[in-house]
Amino acid sequence: MPQGTTSTPAAPPPGALTLPQDTTPLPPPIVQGKSRWVPVRWAELPGLAEDPLHEAWNAWLKSCEKPGTTFAPLCGEVRRLSIGTLDEQRTWLVTRLQPYRVEPVQADPGGTQGLLTSYYEPVLEASRSANADFKVPLYQPPLAAGGQALRKPWFTRQEIDTLAQAQAALKGREIAFLADPVDALVLQIQGSGRIRITQPDGSKVLVRLAFAGSNEQPYKSVGRWLIDQGALKDATWPAIKAWTLQNPQRVQEMLWSNPRTVFFREELVLEADNYVGPRGAQGVPLTAGRSIAVDPASIPYGTPVWLASSGPVVNLQKLVLAQDTGSAILGAVRADYFAGTGYDAGELAGRLKQPLKLWVLWPRR
Repeated sequence: MPQGTTSTPAAPPPGALTLPQDTTPLPPPIVQGKSRWVPVRWAELPGLAEDPLHEAWNAWLKSCEKPGTTFAPLCGEVRRLSIGTLDEQRTWLVTRLQPYRVEPVQADPGGTQGLLTSYYEPVLEASRSANADFKVPLYQPPLAAGGQALRKPWFTRQEIDTLAQAQAALKGREIAFLADPVDALVLQIQGSGRIRITQPDGSKVLVRLAFAGSNEQPYKSVGRWLIDQGALKDATWPAIKAWTLQNPQRVQEMLWSNPRTVFFREELVLEADNYVGPRGAQGVPLTAGRSIAVDPASIPYGTPVWLASSGPVVNLQKLVLAQDTGSAILGAVRADYFAGTGYDAGELAGRLKQPLKLWVLWPRR
């Protein structure tokens, strides 16, 4: 600075968020299952001024259908603010909620980086009956013989394909048939999807397949299997699909490397359902770009979460809602980002695997 001049603070750019100076003592950390929540100032959260919060508010309204005891008292205010301005929503967040950085219970100081992946709702063509083109069955849960309970865990994926006892329990439980066994695996891993079924009379009907149970076998990643085989170095879904086209004789072996199978129930897709996702584990419809799956032992369902992730696929700094879970979503700083429905969402979900930071937003006491 030249001598004899003085400086004045630069004015904030238009639309910038100015946080009030908060000098109140921070609350103590909270241990929540597998995670430790460390209180922080709102200024630590990246992107707070830029996020269009009204998109997250739509997801929050859905969480308020089944809010749980912690957030139920806030739902009246959340509903009123659904027509509020961006500044009103941000001011309410800062006033009513305390951000906590999420880290593993056993983490060293600063050990807060986790993993973000993504999932989506596939849309696939199917046939109500098996034929030369569509012969990969999607099943309802099996029925036990003689009214007895099914054994747990049930048959593995390979046993379902090869054992007469397993096939007998699934006879007549077929919902529809797909053309590609890899598409069936993707549908099972995502946990739900939409299929456009050709009926015996040639008509078509669009239905949603919702998660209805599994064989309770452990989930094993086919991508990890391919890496261990030396077949791939980067096991994204586009890479896996390309490998299956080049190695059709080994596709069955790859499928059987994952013993877990998922069963579905059929739900008719009404016109009003076209713009909402499937129901997550919280029991409310998911919202594309604003719902995440978490480990509920670390972050309870219905919790608003600030998510930050930067990588080669996408840069995210935004408010999301913890509304779902998955068998592979384990640990404190771990999330699966719901990308939406259809091809474009699948392209994002298939490639997203990058570092993650999370902050839970918990009601102030």
